[in-house]
Amino acid sequence: MTLHTLPHISKETSPNPTFSIIWLHGLGADGHDFEPIVDALNLPKDVSIRFIFPHAPAMPVSLNGGYIMPAWYDIKQQDLGVEHDRDGVHHSAQQIQMLIDQEIMRGIPADHIILAGFSQGAAMSLYVGLRQPKPLGGIMVLSGYRLLPKEDAGTESCAEHTPVFIGHGIADSVVDIALGKLAYQYLTSQNMDVTWHDYRMQHSVCPEEIADIRAWLLQRFQALA
Repeated sequence: MTLHTLPHISKETSPNPTFSIIWLHGLGADGHDFEPIVDALNLPKDVSIRFIFPHAPAMPVSLNGGYIMPAWYDIKQQDLGVEHDRDGVHHSAQQIQMLIDQEIMRGIPADHIILAGFSQGAAMSLYVGLRQPKPLGGIMVLSGYRLLPKEDAGTESCAEHTPVFIGHGIADSVVDIALGKLAYQYLTSQNMDVTWHDYRMQHSVCPEEIADIRAWLLQRFQALA
């Protein structure tokens, strides 16, 4: 059985992957945006990983005057903590879930799948990751925030066994670091295994963060081996 998933780029570090990392890009980008991360992470050759970089669908984005661009959901207000596009989030969540299900069908267990994302993609990775029937191997939230927080009640029973990496720039003018901290505080209040990192950067990814991501991933691979 083949699922009709989002268009995506797939890169395997070696044959017969035993881990999958699904990496969601930010607003206006596409799956190619984080493709270079595969080499930048310089992960050990003896760990076989399938990286999946999906392309978000193109849609009008209200905050940008209705300009059509790749987006996981519409953004209607500058303050990202106020109003969220419920229908858009739900639609993208279904599409991302199909990618997770596809990896499970390929023989990768849920706890060997890591869901990662940047900005909008980070918000989606957290939203989808908290709603899994079985714990994932991990969730990476890079410069992200919580979506539809009122829907989170009752989603944490499996998620509490899923480690989360949160990284944020202290000078982020797109997604205020306060939103990242609110996500961290919520997850810790649910007794989840969360690591927080902040960096002297804006809305981006820096070499120090890549090094921390690498160390966190190696810990996850070792714990799951």
